[in-house]
Amino acid sequence: MQIDLNCDLGEGCPFDAELMPLITSANIACGFHAGDPGTAYAALEAAARHGVQVGAHPGFPDREHFGRREMSRTEQQVFEDCVYQIGALAGLARAAGVPVNYVKPHGALYNMACLDDAYARPVIAAAELFGLAVMALPGSRLEALSAGRCHFVSEGFADRRYLPDGSLVPRTRPDAFVQDPAEAVRQVEWLLRERGVQTICVHGDNPQAVAFVRALREELGAKGIEIRAFPALCDSRRTAN
Repeated sequence: MQIDLNCDLGEGCPFDAELMPLITSANIACGFHAGDPGTAYAALEAAARHGVQVGAHPGFPDREHFGRREMSRTEQQVFEDCVYQIGALAGLARAAGVPVNYVKPHGALYNMACLDDAYARPVIAAAELFGLAVMALPGSRLEALSAGRCHFVSEGFADRRYLPDGSLVPRTRPDAFVQDPAEAVRQVEWLLRERGVQTICVHGDNPQAVAFVRALREELGAKGIEIRAFPALCDSRRTAN
């Protein structure tokens, strides 16, 4: 078995440099929910140095709540938000010499787009415009609506617990997070076996992120699970050197 390991970076958190060599895909903030051109460019340069593939991580324009508050946006607004953010990151990525391979919405936009066509459609449209894959939960509306339009990468979470319907336990609940790497590995095995995920997310914005990811990698290796980036698709519209 093999799995891609992705992480949300470029958000102004202090662990980007330590986390980048431990992952295979980096979801880089595009400036709306967190980050800025400088932090994004630094993350892109680090990704280039370590051979880590890059995705755009657009979110709601809500820095006050780190993009984790649900917002009422029209489909046109969500489309414009995503195109603006992906385009900005694509320009920085070109300067850094790395291609952008996929789009993973952030926070509340991710959750809403997984459940609601009115938020999923504009995310898919923006990804299709740039010729990018979409990363999200298996069985989500993003997966359904990406069919025939853009490649879909199914994602699971190592450090978040799940509800019976396959959605994530809300962050407001005390049992939302997985702290024990051994438990995380058991969850990864379940996600590979039962949900067919291609990539596993670990969050980079908690104080124990680096230790958790290192321990997770060691535990996965002991189980014979290889960490390898999912294949990037070639598309003439994709931002590349």
